[in-house]
Amino acid sequence: MDTSQIKETINMVAEEHLDIRTITMGISLLDTIDSDPKMAAKKIYNKITHYAKDLVQVADQIEREYGIPITNKRISVTPIALIAGNTSAEDMLYYAHALDDAAKAVGVDFIGGYSALVQKGFNNGDLALIHSIPKALTETDLVMSSINIGSTKAGINLDAIKLMGETITEVSTLSNTATAKLVVFANAVEDNPFMAGAFHGVSEPDVVINVGVSGPGVVKRTLEKVKQQPIHIVSETIKKTAFKITRVGQMVGALAAERLGVEFGIVDLSLAPTPARGDSVAEVLEEIGLEQVGTHGTTAALMLLNDAVKKGGVMASQRVGGLSGAFIPLSEDAGMIDAAQEGTLSLSKLEAMTSVCSVGLDMIAIPGDTPATTISAMIADEAAIGVQNNKTTAVRILPAVGKNVGEMVDYGGLLGTSPVMPVINKSSADFVNRGGHIPAPIHSFKN
Repeated sequence: MDTSQIKETINMVAEEHLDIRTITMGISLLDTIDSDPKMAAKKIYNKITHYAKDLVQVADQIEREYGIPITNKRISVTPIALIAGNTSAEDMLYYAHALDDAAKAVGVDFIGGYSALVQKGFNNGDLALIHSIPKALTETDLVMSSINIGSTKAGINLDAIKLMGETITEVSTLSNTATAKLVVFANAVEDNPFMAGAFHGVSEPDVVINVGVSGPGVVKRTLEKVKQQPIHIVSETIKKTAFKITRVGQMVGALAAERLGVEFGIVDLSLAPTPARGDSVAEVLEEIGLEQVGTHGTTAALMLLNDAVKKGGVMASQRVGGLSGAFIPLSEDAGMIDAAQEGTLSLSKLEAMTSVCSVGLDMIAIPGDTPATTISAMIADEAAIGVQNNKTTAVRILPAVGKNVGEMVDYGGLLGTSPVMPVINKSSADFVNRGGHIPAPIHSFKN
């Protein structure tokens, strides 16, 4: 690297909020299956603590050596419903506590994989896990849960969507913050390093390191240099910036994998914001030319941003994976919060934006008395966008019990603060209560 490139990288870190958002160790638990849930939980704890015992230490060491902040250290595991197929909802909690205890023992921030894949139907383990979620998420501190209820190949499981609306509502009655640890997917991917949706897919290696990089502040600062230039110059500028950010992520991921003696998986180049000013996807969109995110043109600007990020990342590394795009979690983005408070950004506009970005309706507070069927219908809409467009979509909706529209809810740390958003007050109950399976779209038949 020449002097100008070194200086540029230093500025990215010091002034533009470039960070490695997460180093996530994926661990297969397929070899921990046991008919006795207590014995299985013990095996799970032992395997996680064996492989991840040095994860935090290695990440901290790399951070010191290279001066690149590594914000989170995380673990993802095989979807627990696959491991605990013959377990009751009550006994499923042994698995949740084993995950939590292991995560605390090795010092990571979160552990994901308290998950089930039910896009085509349920087995015993799936139902037991889903029914255990309210207790699992409120009795543990670091466990994250995800449920995949649809895919382009399988269609959409409306019975699962109804059940997840009820589950989210139940969790919210027990805790105003635990719902932030639960996400409902369509087309979930197996190598996602970001929470709450991370799990270790069955086709992944036994143990692997995946890295999530984030740099909306870097992109915004770069776009400040091309004001009033044609839109294709904006796209090209974002591509070049994404290329540089991805290279940093690949270097860190490869180093971590080598030092831990495991395989290096992927770099997920997702522009994930934080509540800090200057680290906002909304501000990037506004730098493209919007007075405020949510106004007309927002979806087009977001499409351009998402596409350019992916193109730049793919050019930089053969190991780009995960979700890789632009995240729009409301509570975690200062610019999004501003727009929601001023009424420029609505739930309907956020839904439209999810058709062209990663991932979906994320970290959005709604009134606590919102019916479970309405939450289910929100999930169904997002799943439809994902299934029809062959992309990942998700819902992390946060019913705020005792809060009214416009009031603020603080979720703490990187999860930020969200205004309670208004929800359409017309019922979707008859639709949701039909149950059954929405068929896969015609373009899914490609064999």
